[in-house]
Amino acid sequence: MAYFIDVILPIPLPKLFTYSITDAESGFLKTGMRVSVPFGKSKIYTALVFKIHTNAPTAYDAKEIHQILDDTPIVNQKQFQLWQWIASYYMCTLGDVMRAALPNAFVLESETVVLKNTIKTIDESTLKDDEFLVYDALNHQSSLKIQDISSILDKKNVLPVIKRLIEKEVISVEEEIYEKYKPKLVRYVKLHTHFTSEKALHGLLEELSRAPKQRQVIMTLFSISAKTRKPVKVSELSSESDASAAIIKALIEKDVLEEYYIQTDRIQYSGGENEATKTLNDYQSTALEHINTSFETQNITLLHGVTSSGKTEVYVKLIEEVVKQGKQVLYLLPEIALTTQLVSRLQNYFGEQVAVYHSKYSSHERVEVWNHVLNKSVKAQIVLGARSSIFLPFDNLGLIIVDEEHEQSFKQFDPAPRYHARDTAVVLAHMHGAKTLLGSATPSLESYFNAKQNKYGFVEITTRYNEVLMPEIELVDIKDKHKRKLMKGHFSDRLIEEMTETLKEGYQIILFQNRRGFSPIVECNTCGHAPQCPNCDVSLTYHQYRSQLRCHYCGYTTAMQISCMACGAQDLDSKGFGTEQIESEVKLLFPDYKVARMDLDTTRGKYGYEKIITALEQQEIDILVGTQMLTKGLDFRNVKLVGIMNADNMLNFPDFRAHERSFQLMLQVSGRAGRTDERGRVLIQTYNPYHNILQQVSTNNYVAMYNEQMNDRYNYKYPPVYKQVKIILKHKDYNKVEAAATWFAKALRHVFGDNVLGPEAPPVARIRNQFHKNILVKIPKKQSLSKTKEAIIKINNSFSSVKDFRSVRVILNVDNF
Repeated sequence: MAYFIDVILPIPLPKLFTYSITDAESGFLKTGMRVSVPFGKSKIYTALVFKIHTNAPTAYDAKEIHQILDDTPIVNQKQFQLWQWIASYYMCTLGDVMRAALPNAFVLESETVVLKNTIKTIDESTLKDDEFLVYDALNHQSSLKIQDISSILDKKNVLPVIKRLIEKEVISVEEEIYEKYKPKLVRYVKLHTHFTSEKALHGLLEELSRAPKQRQVIMTLFSISAKTRKPVKVSELSSESDASAAIIKALIEKDVLEEYYIQTDRIQYSGGENEATKTLNDYQSTALEHINTSFETQNITLLHGVTSSGKTEVYVKLIEEVVKQGKQVLYLLPEIALTTQLVSRLQNYFGEQVAVYHSKYSSHERVEVWNHVLNKSVKAQIVLGARSSIFLPFDNLGLIIVDEEHEQSFKQFDPAPRYHARDTAVVLAHMHGAKTLLGSATPSLESYFNAKQNKYGFVEITTRYNEVLMPEIELVDIKDKHKRKLMKGHFSDRLIEEMTETLKEGYQIILFQNRRGFSPIVECNTCGHAPQCPNCDVSLTYHQYRSQLRCHYCGYTTAMQISCMACGAQDLDSKGFGTEQIESEVKLLFPDYKVARMDLDTTRGKYGYEKIITALEQQEIDILVGTQMLTKGLDFRNVKLVGIMNADNMLNFPDFRAHERSFQLMLQVSGRAGRTDERGRVLIQTYNPYHNILQQVSTNNYVAMYNEQMNDRYNYKYPPVYKQVKIILKHKDYNKVEAAATWFAKALRHVFGDNVLGPEAPPVARIRNQFHKNILVKIPKKQSLSKTKEAIIKINNSFSSVKDFRSVRVILNVDNF
């Protein structure tokens, strides 16, 4: 009987692909194991076995697989179930989901290897210069990779040369599969077995008396072994005995020492004894009780707790209960900056049971966490991570906590799958029969709406921990301050006054400006020209620390202009301001205090966040300037004042969520102030202090904001009242994308009528030389979501079959929050 497997390939194919396997392979293979398979003309891919069966494909002859890569499955059935849901709900392929879900090191790649033809004798005179260089290199080494040939010939496109060499039968080419994940091996040493007897050891020490440094190494080895009674690392022996690597190498070569390797985890927990969890106060205990009661009837509960109300300690108690039952916990956070603070807090309580998973970890470190979760290891009972951690191979999940659930960082925008981690977590928990707790001081309208409709349980904490007062919020009218000449740069006299007082008292300050760089526009005062990005319809942002102009959309950079590119005048002026400009102004206003900045530019390294957060906690920084990274649930005990430099650029943004987001951002950043006994202050600088949202922020009135925004959502048919699918069309030719978008919108209107908006150009209409057009499909509550998606996919397929539109890229974004 012939056996076949359906596999998922890490490329966006609408269907699974079938390969043939032998009888023996069918007995060994299981779903979730990796195999390498040929695909296309010469490519080899890593694929995942999805199904083993005996039905041959009808449309093509099934090829044989290349090799089996695993002994046991690395993906379990519940993950496949989740992948299928993501692919169907977010309108993407299983290949897209596989790419996003698996750590890079699991998706093996093939590399083209060039080998010398040893059978045929080559006439060197027939070779051109570049061909001879490759041939000559192959005489000195057995094989070359494409990038090696590229560097030998010093040109990018070497394929024509390789093609000519193949035709002349000088070389042969093959694909080499290489495993990306390498376990970390640590080098250890021990005394060679020849010297176990006392007599032999005595003789050795006597012999080494003429080599005092080598003797010192041996003595140090004895002393470390006696102290720790553990294997001795080479690095430890080297530093303790103050000996170079060469001395230890000499002892190994003399057979005095024996070296060996032990596989180890890249991420080690080095803490001491675990602390007992904190005792909850009355409000927290009541909240915990209500959450447990709510979980009896509801699978999902929303915890609305004001900033600094101690939500984390409530989470810790819930985690404790679930871990006691031997189940796994997933703790989702929107921002890597938040994990750095929480890791140490959770490790204090749970020790090495806490594993961390996010994009700043190397692919090898991510594989290790994946394996710990897969093997239900004690080291991964509690997984703390950003949105990608929902893809880990959980098998026994008891609780998912989504902290700061309102955050837009939970939504993946590019590439596919464009999933929302909060909504996916709810589905994942349902599949495992686990509970989900959503926590926030400013819940998203969607979650609050679901709680009001009794779809979710609802619990509130209205008081800050230790009865600390909510910060006092003051609105500063900078329009009036400008008129009365009371501004120093971008600082009003009120803000300078409060900052001076706060610093004198020994407290810290956070200044928030949601734009990085020095200034978003550089303009010529003579002719009005502003440098634009050549690839995008956006002005270049000036970054002072590198003296360059940079595009925040495509990454294009150029040196800062000395004179105007249009008229040559040297009268250039910068308009608007970012974190960099605020930082330099603060340094001028308060030269005696330490100022730091936290934005994408200063936190690029693996420990970028950690360094800044630790410095602020240890009071090495007096004033921290930052973007929205600062707003996310960070706990700074000594911050008394928060200054929001300009509230208006958030409010006047062309998006139906702008007001909700502004409220959340401002209230969250305000929540960083006064988290201990001293009451905090927040100063919000604005040109329009009478704006409804600002009034609601100043009185911390979430319900008023919710009611006002929901009124608009009902009137204009936006989420959560209606669901929506956004269709983005991209192409480098403006006329082509215009015609394609008009065709697509017309086809959609035939089916959905007035519930289709667009096509419309977004605020930034060209990015990376691609023109964009957006179409929005609104879906009423009573309309079937799956049937709507089917209709959209049908229209998309018809669109792709029109020859003129084939090159236009279409992106389907479901729930484009």
